[in-house]
Amino acid sequence: MNSALIQYTHEIRVGYHQTDGQRRVHHSNYLNYFEDARVEMLRAGGMPYKAIEDSGRLLVVTEMNVRYFAPADFDDLLQVEVVTTEIRKVRLTHHYRVLREQTLLAEADSVIASVDPTGRPKKLPPEILSLASKLGNKAGTL
Repeated sequence: MNSALIQYTHEIRVGYHQTDGQRRVHHSNYLNYFEDARVEMLRAGGMPYKAIEDSGRLLVVTEMNVRYFAPADFDDLLQVEVVTTEIRKVRLTHHYRVLREQTLLAEADSVIASVDPTGRPKKLPPEILSLASKLGNKAGTL
């Protein structure tokens, strides 16, 4: 087991299409925000998700637990923090926080598994294992 602490912050502006009739972000869009932050974290570490797929691996969500605290509205600028809290041979664990300025809107935890195209577990690429040393506690904003 390899424990890691990789932290990354991704900014997102809430689009109108992500809101409901009250111009509030629909709860399902937070899952997309978490995925966007994970993908950009990998890119910032020099491991684009496309390269992971090209290596014959898919990173699939096996668990997601989301807690909502306050709403986000159309045109809000949000910070999505993602922390990789654990890296194992075929699994990554992440913790997320969505903030508008200093207000915590939502947080979540996920488990991501590395599988081959048939769905069988496949070791994470060595580049992911080295992300902790590349990113450290770097917070990037795109």
